[in-house]
Amino acid sequence: MPTSVCPECSEEVYVDAEIEQGDEVACDECHSRLTVVGLDPIELDLKDETEGGEADRDEFGIYDSEDDRY
Repeated sequence: MPTSVCPECSEEVYVDAEIEQGDEVACDECHSRLTVVGLDPIELDLKDETEGGEADRDEFGIYDSEDDRY
């Protein structure tokens, strides 16, 4: 089973042999959400939590302190 290193805690992360670039995995040690950014060798990066944009923030009731809509 292929492995890589978690960029957050430096622990070994096991990934499925059929993994593709852009897939998401989680570190078993620190539970960080990771994105596959390279395949040969397998490289992982922290998932950008802001990818969802403003619609996702509103859905969860999260807002910026400077946002006067609330």
